Amino acid sequence: MVSAASALAFVLAGCGGGNTAGGSGTGGKLDVVASTDVWGSVLAAVGGDQVQVTSIIHDPGADPHSYETTPQDALAAQKAALTLGNGGGYDDFFTKLADQASNAKKLVACDTAAIGSSARCDENEHVWYSFATVEKVADQVATELGRLRPANAQTFTANATAFKAKVADLQTKTEQAGAAKPGTKVIATEPVAHYLLETAKVTDATPREFSEAVEEESDVPAAALAEVNSLIEGKQVTAVVNNAQTVTPVTRQVVDNAKKAGLPVVDVTETLPAGTTDYISWMTSEVNALSGALNS
Repeated sequence: MVSAASALAFVLAGCGGGNTAGGSGTGGKLDVVASTDVWGSVLAAVGGDQVQVTSIIHDPGADPHSYETTPQDALAAQKAALTLGNGGGYDDFFTKLADQASNAKKLVACDTAAIGSSARCDENEHVWYSFATVEKVADQVATELGRLRPANAQTFTANATAFKAKVADLQTKTEQAGAAKPGTKVIATEPVAHYLLETAKVTDATPREFSEAVEEESDVPAAALAEVNSLIEGKQVTAVVNNAQTVTPVTRQVVDNAKKAGLPVVDVTETLPAGTTDYISWMTSEVNALSGALNS
């Protein structure tokens, strides 16, 4: 699953239901709709008990690039007070869906990523791995929710502040993981965790031809695959970072070769894994795995 600066886009975790017209859901909560549960979990963290969240994609096996919306998705969007998408070509289905939310505030994460941050969607659309971008998303969500519900504006701001403190801790831990072993190189089956590796100052040594082929779901050139296997077998890289949600015969071969060579494999994902409901716990697990691999 693979693949900016005016609006901001985010995703809200969890599946909301029972929406009513006018953007207020069950119990007087604000209806908010996100393209995936990653951004959805950010919305949930900031909105707290004042929002009712619908994440269009909340299945670890779903692919935003090929997702086809349902009538239920359209109904949720039409009743939303706020929509949050990723942008950057990652979830084009959601752009069309959000257009149906005629009265909603529409936010796009990639547009935020272009403002004062190293994360750029034209470089890599997986901007939820950019902690600076996630913090900006949280701030923007708090601002927009506060405008929709002024009486709770202070609560939204406080929720965003508490969330950002945890994100900042993740940033620090990631930086420390890379600093302990400068000059580290890894192979990535797909450049999903690009910004996470960038934060750790870890070099992705994967041949461009390999990455592009996996992202485009085309055949990996034999020379690129041979180079990847040579780097792994010669232990010229410290670990393999594997997108566990995109499994092909080639990526399976790369992971198997890494294990045979005794190299650690760090699994990363694009949406929340089964059983995980929030961004912080999910990302903490991934940062811990990366840290362990870099310093093993």
